[in-house]
Parts: sequence; C-alpha cells; structure tokens
Amino acid sequence: MEMIQASAVSKHFGGIAALSRAEFHADAGEVHALIGENGAGKSTFIQILAGALQPDQGQILLRGQPFNAADPSAAQRAGISAVFQELSLIPDLTVEQNVWFRREPLTPIGRINGRKMRVDTLALFERYDIPVSRPDVEVRRLSLAERQVVEIAKALARDPAVLILDEATSALAPRETEWLLGLARKLADDGKLVIYISHRLAEVRHLAKRITVFRNGMTVAAHDTAAVSDNEIIADMLGRRLDRLYPERKPTATDRIALRIRDLSVDHRLQGVDLDLKEGEVLGVGGLQGHGQRQLFQALFGVGKSKGLVELWGKPMHVRSPRQALTGRDGLALVPEDRRGQGLLLSKTVRENLTLSVIPRFSNLGIIDRRRERALVDEMVGVLQIKAGTPEQLAGTLSGGNQQKVIFGKMLLTEARVLLLFDPTRGVDVGTKGEIFQLMRDLAAKGYAILFYSSDLPELVHVADRVAVMRNGRIAGILEGEAISEENILKTAMVEGAGLH
Repeated sequence: MEMIQASAVSKHFGGIAALSRAEFHADAGEVHALIGENGAGKSTFIQILAGALQPDQGQILLRGQPFNAADPSAAQRAGISAVFQELSLIPDLTVEQNVWFRREPLTPIGRINGRKMRVDTLALFERYDIPVSRPDVEVRRLSLAERQVVEIAKALARDPAVLILDEATSALAPRETEWLLGLARKLADDGKLVIYISHRLAEVRHLAKRITVFRNGMTVAAHDTAAVSDNEIIADMLGRRLDRLYPERKPTATDRIALRIRDLSVDHRLQGVDLDLKEGEVLGVGGLQGHGQRQLFQALFGVGKSKGLVELWGKPMHVRSPRQALTGRDGLALVPEDRRGQGLLLSKTVRENLTLSVIPRFSNLGIIDRRRERALVDEMVGVLQIKAGTPEQLAGTLSGGNQQKVIFGKMLLTEARVLLLFDPTRGVDVGTKGEIFQLMRDLAAKGYAILFYSSDLPELVHVADRVAVMRNGRIAGILEGEAISEENILKTAMVEGAGLH
C-alpha cells in the first residue's frame, strides 16, 4: 500500500524556491531513503510532512487520503513523527519526562502519574531495545549520542505509522548506529514506513529498498537501491560526476612540533594522554565513541578542568578557557561537535558569526571599520563558497553544509594555525565533504597543524597522515602508512595490546 504520495509540492521563502514541484512516493513496509545535498529541499519537505511548514502548492496523500497538517501535533495525530537533526529535548528534564512531554499519564485528580510514566518508559525501552540505561537521569547529563537516542524514543512513544529519521546516525556511536539500523528494519517489517535521510551512502544501501533524490528543490531521480551505483547516486545529487571525494594525500608534515601533549588528564575520562602534532600534518583521532575523544578536544580548547602539559609551538600553554585558546597565530581554534548548539549564534547573521571572535582585527578604540569587516567577510564567503543570499542572512536559515562552512570561516579568521576539528563533516552532504577534505589538505600544505576526529572510519583512513586510536581515555596506538585501515582502527580500539606504532 502506498503510504505517502506527494505530487507537485512547492514551497518558497521570500521568493526563493526551497521546493519546486517535488514528487515523493513511498510504501508502507519499507525503508525509503531521501537524499540530496544540503539545501536540496529535503528538510523543507520533511518539515511539511511533519506539520512544521505548510506547502504553497501541491498535494500530499496519506494512506490515499488528502493530508495537510496544520502543525506538528496534527501530523503526529495522523501518524507521522519526525526525528530532526536539531534536538527538541529539554536538558533539565529527565529522560522519561522528555519522552512523554505534554503527554504525561495523569492520576484521577489530574496530577502526573510518575509511577505509570516509569512503567510505560521501561516497557517502551524493552519493546524497542532502546540503549539508554537510566530513564530517571537528566538529559543534560547525557552525551550527544545518548540524547539522539532519547529523541528517537520520544518519537517511538507515539507509535507512528511513518517515522522520519533525519541524519539520525550522524551523532551515534557504532553500537547505537547498529541498533538504529535494526530498529528501522523492524519497523518496516511491522508495516510502517521509515523515511531515512542520510549522507552516508553505505547506510542507505544497507537499509533502504528505494531511494528518492532531491536537487535544487526538485525530484531528480527515484531508484530501486539494488539497481543503482554509488557514482550514479552522487551524480544525481550533484548534477555532475564527483571525480574524487578524498583529495590526494601528499606528505606536508615537517619535523617541527606544533602541539605537544604530555600526561593530559580529565578526571577518569582522559588518562595521561601523550601526543605530538606536527606542522603541516593532519593527525586523525579514532576509536569507539565515548573513549575520551571529546574530553581531549575540550581540554585543549580550555573547556573544563584538566591536568598535564600542553606546549604550542614549543611554548607551555595554560588554557583555562576558549578565550585563552584563541590567541591569534599562536593559539588554537575549534570546529565543535554540535554546530548549532556550540558553533553558531543562529539568530545572528552570517557576517556577525564570522567576525564576532575577531572584532579587534577591524576596530580601533571601539570604532568598527565596516569596510575592513566587509572585506574579511567577503573573502571567507568566496574562499569557502558559502551559499548565502547576502552576508546579512541569518545563520539559522542556512543549510547544514553552509552553516559548517561559516564555522570554518570563523575559525580561519582567528588566524590560529593549530586547528581542532571534531567530526567536521557530520551531517553534511557529499559535495561539501569533498570541499572540507580538500580545504584540510590545502591548510596542511600551508603549514597548519590539524587534529581531526571523525566518527566515520573511511574519513580517517583516506584523509589523515596518522591516526591516534583512543581506548578508555588513553592512546591505545598510533597507526601510520599502510597500517591505517578500518580493520586496524577497530582492532586497536577494541583489543587490549593490539596498538600499532
């Protein structure tokens, strides 16, 4: 049975077409992938399905009946639940309070029935084998991956006929990713429709029966997954063939140590890390998520308390705050894990986000040189090919890939030459990924030193000069040359004594 039939759906924002007569057809009992570059119209389309936006024109049928949800609640009542990249959880509430928020079970006198809420939560977690151990813990205490799982649980609690997963694995560790892929298959086997949005083609190929491709707001292709190659899919997404995702890796590292780390520790989560990053090097950081990678990057950038020695360009550096880390050419700059929560001020413009950290570069005695500011902004927009109608466009209205480019531009304007990149391609399209990888290699060739964590093992294998693999808060091994492989990264991350140097 055809669950969703969307025909000629269009949506405009200020005269710009986000969707232009888009088509989408998906059946009950399948996982259907919706893919395309950032800005292709995927987010607009699923927001229409989820009731967050209204189409300008077109028709959507749900189970053969006209469907036009006035708001998300109406869509949920009709059987459509969405898990977006931007989490909707309330940090100070517990897991179970978030799962049942505004749908809490009540006692006969109208009070929240905490006992029943706990029972219902445990039943839900058991039914779907949800990998969160404590429903009573506050969400703010959870990792980003755990929060993503709670967001999925919140959607499952509504028992939807259609579940939309928007880049849901981009924040997950391998264990949670495997759980989610199994969950999607189970839901499809139970007769539900799962609309799966991901830039990870391996996941799409492994999971989806059919694929619909959007480009520039239009439907450009629909395929049976088994009948189409990755190169054909990428060509549909880009409107051209991508010659190469990963740039040629030419050795550019010198013998000069840009960043020396000795016995760096953060409580029990980071335990005596020793690491050297060379000028002109891209040093990858790998391992299973939750083994100290986040704490390593945060400690280097002055977030939280840490112990140990950090030397930058041969000089001891005592970084107690991000402000101290950002000290020009002799400092560090960070691309953070959560671009919307940590990297951008979404209600500010592209210009303001790019220049907020470097105002002294174009001001004197409190007076801003707008001409100099505009020159710096125009330079970054041009170099990084940030797709914004104007530098005065709000950052929150950009696509995910362009938001990430703004963060890179902000980082480069600090003129720091030691760059900390934490999962910098998470949730961005394949074209933007290629641009980011090329930028990294170009920067390394100019003498920048780059510490690069990725949750996507092929990125480490194809981009990094060396890979430091972490296990239990320590460096378990450093892989170089031919030893850099997905198998060796996983082996070093999981097997005691398997580290290669």
